[in-house]
Amino acid sequence: MVDRRTFTTLLAAAIADPAVSFGKTMANKNIFYSSVGPELTPYSVDVEKAELSKQAAVSTPANIQYAWPHPSKKYLYVVSSSGGPAAGDVSGSVHAANAFAIDPATGALKPHGDTIKLATRPIHACVDHSGRYLLIAYNNPSSLSVHRINADGTIGDQVEQPNKLDTGIFAHQIRATPDNKRVILITRGNNAPSDNPADPGSIKVFTFKDGVLANLAAISPGDGMHFGPRHLDFHLTKPWMFVSIESQNQLAVFKLDDKTGLSRDPLFVKNTLADPASKLRQAAGPIHVSPDGRFVYLTNRAWWTTEVEGKKVFAGGENSIAVFAINQTTGEPTLVQNADGHGNYLRTFNIDPSGKLLIAAPLWTMAMRDGSTVSAGLVLYRIAGDGKLTFVRKYDIDANEKKQQFWAGLVTLA
Repeated sequence: MVDRRTFTTLLAAAIADPAVSFGKTMANKNIFYSSVGPELTPYSVDVEKAELSKQAAVSTPANIQYAWPHPSKKYLYVVSSSGGPAAGDVSGSVHAANAFAIDPATGALKPHGDTIKLATRPIHACVDHSGRYLLIAYNNPSSLSVHRINADGTIGDQVEQPNKLDTGIFAHQIRATPDNKRVILITRGNNAPSDNPADPGSIKVFTFKDGVLANLAAISPGDGMHFGPRHLDFHLTKPWMFVSIESQNQLAVFKLDDKTGLSRDPLFVKNTLADPASKLRQAAGPIHVSPDGRFVYLTNRAWWTTEVEGKKVFAGGENSIAVFAINQTTGEPTLVQNADGHGNYLRTFNIDPSGKLLIAAPLWTMAMRDGSTVSAGLVLYRIAGDGKLTFVRKYDIDANEKKQQFWAGLVTLA
């Protein structure tokens, strides 16, 4: 954790350095949190001006993997690990979950309760809609855990799971369905070319009651060998679930079902690239449905390198935000834009509740063939009435292969 001296230094730097301070005003209570390595930094968001104002950072036991707010918006739950790609050590030895209290006026974070030690690297976490349980997904070995959230917002005991759960290969995201009766675990598998073993991907669906899970369904179109799901999001009013299919650069739409959990096959599958015929290696990324349910956004990512004159540089590919309009009768998405990502590897992004502003967070700085670099940062776009994005500005951030901007997200304060 950050001690008083470090906290004071960070705060003074944010006040003194205009390049760090970004915006100067806080016009509302939207806070964008960005993690770089183990540090988590809040930025107040002025939606109308599309400006950010940086606040003092806090620290976690290891590199931050994901974070999720409590439904009350009073607490933020953060999982961290010394394992993963940034560490150069797949396994790692430090794995933790922490609760932070959110200042209702500023969004500043304060440690809340004890650090909870975890057995392996957590890759995703969320809070169920009742606010009583913290759900955590682990990628290797692929698994999950459920932890009680105490009445005061601190993390409590782990819930024992009496049933043997099918957790697939390479879990990547865990979410509770809108009715809170089911939990969905996205298991990515491994079917990227050449550098990974071939393993099937699947969507695992569990019943969920009082923190206890039971197997309900496993969705693997075909044999799952050409199905690499990464993230999902739900339509707010319709029974539709939108899934980014990572290694195929596709968007799939499934129907939620009260009895079976999910349709066995997608209702629609769409390509996400501006040039679907491109032979360059690509990967679809995170996904979010707009607050009004009219559009769905996901990223296309390319980050592989090639060697030029003894230096590793970007090999090429599409880093963009794909914008789809959603047919409100059928759920069919139609691609309407591929907006330039203004950065390499857009691993996370979020949309403000008014649906006017989208903020994307490139993972790291990348060297280019022409000798230039494309920096990591926070990229701000205005969202038009037709869902399309217009780039406004980018705030550069110091992030690299070893110290990555691995997670970022927006919270509207209570």
